[in-house]
Order: sequence, then C-alpha cells, then structure tokens
Amino acid sequence: MNAIHLAQSAYGSPASPLRTPRSVEYDLFARITQRLRSAHQQGRPGFSALARALHDNRRLWTTLAADLARPDNGLPATLRARLLYLAQFTLSHSSKVLAGEASAEVLVDVNTAVMGGLRGTVADAGEDPVADPGAGDPALPAAAPGGAAR
Repeated sequence: MNAIHLAQSAYGSPASPLRTPRSVEYDLFARITQRLRSAHQQGRPGFSALARALHDNRRLWTTLAADLARPDNGLPATLRARLLYLAQFTLSHSSKVLAGEASAEVLVDVNTAVMGGLRGTVADAGEDPVADPGAGDPALPAAAPGGAAR
C-alpha cells in the first residue's frame, strides 16, 4: 500500500453514515422497547428478561431526565416538562410492573410515542417504529425483518 491509498482509506467516506444524537437516542429507545415488548409477551417465564429490560429502561429515562434538567438543554420548556413528567411516570410505573401490579404495555406505549417524536412524526395506527426502527428516517439504520439491521 502506498501513502495515497492509506490516506484515502483513513479519510475517505465512512462505510456507514454519521449518526446524529437524535438517531442514537431513537436507537436506544427502539432496542429497549423491543426488549420490553418481547419479555412482556413471554409472560411469567420472561420475568427475568423483563426485569433486565425494565432496569435498562429506567437507566435510559434517568439519563434523559438528568439531561433535561440541565440549564443548557435546548428543548423548549414545555417539552422538557412533559418529558420529565414521563420520566417520573416511567420510573414509578416500572416499580409497579416489577411488583406484578401493572403491565409493561404502558411503558412500551410511552417509549413508542417518544420514538415518534424523535423521528419527527406521530406514529400512524398501522406503523410500528419498534418493529422497524429505521423506517422513514434516512439517518437511522433500517431494520430487516426480525429487527436485525440491514
């Protein structure tokens, strides 16, 4: 290899497009939401998977809430307040799910709604952003059938 070829490989176009913070957040929500949905559908045998997914969902929402509370957060105050409320609700509802007093479906719905906001669309009734996290957003990797990235 010569120096020109090495420079082209190092500074050439990347194999995958750069991801925006928004697309990274979307991907995190999609992965965790899929795990919540899958574990919930398994019923009692999937409880340990559900507990792990709930833990990761709580970590995601706690991190999001900390970012929303920062004075330099650029989101409008009303949106920040709504998302902080959802974070508080998610943390509280997760405890109820773990205690067997509530269903994880509500958490899947909340996350799916946030994913629609991150995508910049309101999900249509027939659209499932969890089944295909990249649908409609060129900055997001499209998912192949079964949820694997293409």
